[in-house]
Amino acid sequence: MPELPEVETVRRGLEPVLAGARLVRVEARRPDLRFPFPEGFVQRLTGARIERLERRAKYLLAPLDRGDTLVMHLGMTGRFEIERESQATHPGEYLYASAPDPKHAHVVFETEAGAAVTFYDPRRFGFMDLIGTEGLERHPWFAGMGPEPLGPDFNTGLLARAFAGRKQGPKTLLLDQRIVAGLGNIYVSEALHRAHISPLKAAGGVKAARLPELVGAIRDVLAEAIEAGGSSISDYAAADGALGYFQHRFRVYDREGQPCPTLGCEGSIERAVQAGRSTFFCRVCQK
Repeated sequence: MPELPEVETVRRGLEPVLAGARLVRVEARRPDLRFPFPEGFVQRLTGARIERLERRAKYLLAPLDRGDTLVMHLGMTGRFEIERESQATHPGEYLYASAPDPKHAHVVFETEAGAAVTFYDPRRFGFMDLIGTEGLERHPWFAGMGPEPLGPDFNTGLLARAFAGRKQGPKTLLLDQRIVAGLGNIYVSEALHRAHISPLKAAGGVKAARLPELVGAIRDVLAEAIEAGGSSISDYAAADGALGYFQHRFRVYDREGQPCPTLGCEGSIERAVQAGRSTFFCRVCQK
């Protein structure tokens, strides 16, 4: 499933086309994705103006001038195609290099400026909904969600409180959306390796002096992945249709048996399963 950097990459790709755009035509080619579309989905969107395009955790949010927010989730294989009559591109503007399979084109948004944005999802694990903007933070999808890992509220104090006395591993807690929003399996593994913290030890045993390094590692690995265009795991593609390349920079993820990349470390990357998810780490330099 796309993680925070992939979703942010898509947001940045769609923003020049959708932020401030008025939707003159909306087409839903089926009644549902993972969940049914809300009642009046097409009618409520047609003629509305998207005020801006935001991201919360792994959700794309498009507040409308009618008081609703269009909430979009990519699921496992959701992706967007942007089409314009003109082939000219500018910084921040994205165009698909090749057309995905039309049979998986489920939703089309056409803007007053002449752009068409199509949502494709072969497995239909993605979803869309319209939620009243004023009540968005209280909606079950967002209520109780922790701070963004790239925002100012994610800091060593927060991790110290979350880890204190806990027997679960730090990876398990960092994946808890109530503690921090949007972190996923891949980038938590990468950040823990950079911070030289074992995913297997009890989080309560991580010394406070090591938390600033962990916070910095999380911020750095996410920022680098966003800059690189996301990891492009499996079916995922960026909003311009080109695959990202951060997977080539992975230090540990999916590198079982390979030498540890930490300078001077003689260990190798191992794989363990935690809560049904693969964890990649080095037993020698991650303590």
